[in-house]
Amino acid sequence: MRLLERMRKDWFMVGIVLAIAGAKLEPSIGVNGGPLKPEITVSYIAVATIFFNSGLSLKTEELTSALVHLKLHLFIQIFTLAFFPATIWLFLQLLSITPINEWLLKGLQTVGCMPPPVSSAVILTKAVGGNEAAAIFNSAFGSFLGIVITPLLLLLFLGSSSSVPFTSIFSQLFMTVVVPLIIGQIVRRYIKDWLERKKPPFGAISSSVLLMIIYTTFCDTFSNPNIDLDKFSLVLILFIIFSIQLSFMLLTFIFSTRNNSGFTPADTVAIIFCSTHKSLTLGIPMLKIVFAGHEHLSLISVPLLIYHPAQILLGSVLVPTIKSWMVSRQKGVKLTRPTV
Repeated sequence: MRLLERMRKDWFMVGIVLAIAGAKLEPSIGVNGGPLKPEITVSYIAVATIFFNSGLSLKTEELTSALVHLKLHLFIQIFTLAFFPATIWLFLQLLSITPINEWLLKGLQTVGCMPPPVSSAVILTKAVGGNEAAAIFNSAFGSFLGIVITPLLLLLFLGSSSSVPFTSIFSQLFMTVVVPLIIGQIVRRYIKDWLERKKPPFGAISSSVLLMIIYTTFCDTFSNPNIDLDKFSLVLILFIIFSIQLSFMLLTFIFSTRNNSGFTPADTVAIIFCSTHKSLTLGIPMLKIVFAGHEHLSLISVPLLIYHPAQILLGSVLVPTIKSWMVSRQKGVKLTRPTV
C-alpha cells in the first residue's frame, strides 16, 4: 500500500520511466512520420498546450506586491540566467577532456540555460516558510524571461540543429510559446473567478503533455541505431548534477547571508531554491524546438530529465535543515533587535 501511495504521489517520475520504457519497446509509434505524428502533435499542439496552460495558471495579478524587492529579483534572475549558464560553460571546458559522452555534456549546458520552474521552487520555499511571494514572482518572471533568453542562450552556447534556420526557430517559438502564453493570460482575466473556485490541475495537465513529448523524443532515439549511451557517462552525469546543485545552493546561501547583503533569512530561502532550480516543463519543449530534427536530442535532454527529480529530491531532503537554520536566524535577529 505504501508503495502504491508513493507511486501515486510521484506519478510523474513513474511516468517518465514508463514513457522511456515504452519508447524503447516500440519506438516506431512515436517517431516523426509515425502514427502519433509528433511533428505536428508534439512540435505544435503539445508545446502550445503547455504554454497556454502556463498562461492560464500564472497569477501575474498577484505579483505586484513582490515587485518592490528589486535587489532580490535581480540577484535571482542574474544568477539563474547569467551566472549559472556561464559557470556551467566554464566547467564543461574542463569536462570536455574526459571520456563523458559529449551530448550529455551539451545537455548539462542546456540545463544551465533553463529558466526557473513555475512550481517546485515555490513549493519548497513555502515548505520551509521562506519568502513565498518572492519565490512566486521570480518563478513566474523567470519563466517569461526564459521564453526569450533561454533560446538565445542555447544558440549562444550550443548552436542549433543545422536543419532548422534561426528565423524558423524563433517563429516557431513565437507561435507555440509566446502566443499561447499571452492567450492563456488573456483568457485568465475573464475566467479568473472560475479558476480560483475550481482550481484546475494545471500542473498535472502540463506534466501529462510533457510525458508525451518525452516519449516521442526517446522514440526518435531508440529508432536511431547510431546512438549509444554508455552507463559510465550516465552515472558520472548523475553525480555531476547533484554536485552542481549542492554547490550552487551553497554558493547562493553564502552570497545571500553576507552581513551587507540586505536579505532576510526568508529571502535567502527563496534565493536558494529559485536560483538553482530549472524548469523541465518549459525546457523540454524549447529543446524540441531549438534542436528540432537533431539525432542526439534525447541525449541532450537526459541531464534535464535527471536534474528535475534531483532538485526536488535534494530540496525536500534539505527542507528541515534550511527551516531550522531560518528559524534560529530569525530568533537571533529578534533577540539582537534593540527594544524601544
